[in-house]
Amino acid sequence: MDEREGRLDDLERELTLLSRHFLGARGARSGHVLERSAYVLLTRMETSDPLTLKELAHTFQVDVSTISRQVNAMLRNGLVERIPDPDGGIARRLRPTALGIERLRADRAISLEGTARLIEATGWEPATTHRFLTLLTQLNQGIEHLEDLSRPGS
Repeated sequence: MDEREGRLDDLERELTLLSRHFLGARGARSGHVLERSAYVLLTRMETSDPLTLKELAHTFQVDVSTISRQVNAMLRNGLVERIPDPDGGIARRLRPTALGIERLRADRAISLEGTARLIEATGWEPATTHRFLTLLTQLNQGIEHLEDLSRPGS
């Protein structure tokens, strides 16, 4: 294995561990109100213009039928609502309701506690945490660019 392959191997392992640690630190969904899929969808929808099912499916790289099932559950629970396309298109768009945002923020508060525990465990200074955030943001933006995924606010 050459140096590049070794770095990639290490990076893949560390990202896998980060994923496991992050999900574990957030708890076993204890106290969370939203299903994981609703949390992820609402997090994306919160900072974007209303989206169609097709746009959501593209963003999450899943079939429209998968997004449709998840969105239908969210509609039944009053977390999102369908609205006409403001640009006059045929497809209806989805946006979070006040209840959806309220529940997202409550669950996020629990997740933030877990994230804070992870960062505190590192002993990092604020500048190191900021540098990590900058690099992680760049990684996510690069991935989204590579996969031709839109990112809210960009």
